[in-house]
Amino acid sequence: MLRATKIIATLGPASEKPEVLREMIRAGVDVVRMNFSHGTVADHKARHDLVRSISAEVGKEVGIMADLQGPKIRVGKFSDSKILLKEGEKFILDVACELGDQGRVGLDYKELPNDVKPGDRLLLNDGLVVLRVESVKGGEIFTLVEQGGPLSNNKGINRAGGGLTAPALTEKDIADLDAAIAMGVDFLAISFPKDGADMAYARKLADAASAKYGVGKVRTIAKVERAEAIEPKALKSIIEQSDGIMVARGDLAIEVGNAAVPALQKRMIAWALEADKFTITATQMMESMINAPVPTRAEVSDVANAVLDGTDAVMLSAESAAGLYPVQTIKAMAEICVEAEKSDTVKLDTDFLDQRFTRIDQTIALGALFTAHHLHANAIAALTDSGSTPIWMSRHNIHVPIFALTSKIATQRALSTYRNVTPIGLDYTKDRDTALQEVEACLKKAGAVKKGDTVVLTSGEPMGEPGGTNTLKIVHVK
Repeated sequence: MLRATKIIATLGPASEKPEVLREMIRAGVDVVRMNFSHGTVADHKARHDLVRSISAEVGKEVGIMADLQGPKIRVGKFSDSKILLKEGEKFILDVACELGDQGRVGLDYKELPNDVKPGDRLLLNDGLVVLRVESVKGGEIFTLVEQGGPLSNNKGINRAGGGLTAPALTEKDIADLDAAIAMGVDFLAISFPKDGADMAYARKLADAASAKYGVGKVRTIAKVERAEAIEPKALKSIIEQSDGIMVARGDLAIEVGNAAVPALQKRMIAWALEADKFTITATQMMESMINAPVPTRAEVSDVANAVLDGTDAVMLSAESAAGLYPVQTIKAMAEICVEAEKSDTVKLDTDFLDQRFTRIDQTIALGALFTAHHLHANAIAALTDSGSTPIWMSRHNIHVPIFALTSKIATQRALSTYRNVTPIGLDYTKDRDTALQEVEACLKKAGAVKKGDTVVLTSGEPMGEPGGTNTLKIVHVK
């Protein structure tokens, strides 16, 4: 059965061997993520080239995402690599400290003393350690340990409620952005944006790099993980300035609290759908499968609920990068998605109430959805150059698979994040009758249709020329 929800898998030591990556793609990976918080540019270039090679071999264009590190605020190093803090102890964060001990540690982010005040709570090591700020003197932050635990080299720091002033793009990020576009990635994930201005700046840098290297547009993804970013005005501006958003539940949960995240996830997905942007739900989705061959029941429910929320994609991090069972994890996630999608509610009739369409191509796209739904069509086929038509279609739930047929490899890869869109390479720059025959043959080969099935087809007339979609045709497969 075709799966509508896309799967993104992070590459790492567990998944960079050709034989493993090949099986991951066959198991259902649609996009691979390269985490620029780890490894060198040369490491990522080698992984990029391997993905392209194996994608061509398998016959599936897999998208590649470069995930920039962002201003991850961390403690420095300890003389003994780690310490154990106990509740009630005093501890100092000191920008001048070179090697930490039981009483103090240095900071990678030298502006932190300017960003905090007495009473603030700092969460370290993914929230396992909690410090309350008692006073700030120069470059030293004097704290009381509220919740003890282990603390080791370079662990992250978050401020409960947000409010840190670090920019979304560091010097390292700007250099990595340039390198990622030079190697030909399809998506750029921007970490810790505070508002739409951060994403607009990333877009400006990406466009300049694309022009410099003569490559097409790279899609930008905003990782929503700051408390400031979920304020309605900020979130709407972030969505407006991005091609898609990632519900980055790890750092977000540390800043706003675990209990607030499920409702925020639903809001972010709904708002992105309304704006015709794609969404990715991430962090700890199948965490137990780092070490176990099957997921927990709670993880199954988590993935299924993200699907029912309307997410376009679900993402694996350490599960595929460093886990023992990367291929099994992808197979399990794919199975959960397919089962959850059976419960999707189709609300096309109400979706279109009181809507007015001013563009011909958008009218054709949504008309195709309505037609396919009421005729119980077996497939929707969109002949597309830019991908806009299938993107509009994908914003609405419908139990009819959408096939985006395009001659552009870049468009195939760009559509790899959109729910219920299967991109297929097809050169349709011929006369209409020949193109129609090739569409039927292509869908038959994909196992989507058989003789007697109904296909709703959208295209532009005349064939093969750039321009908006303006034709809707109902085809009975011969």
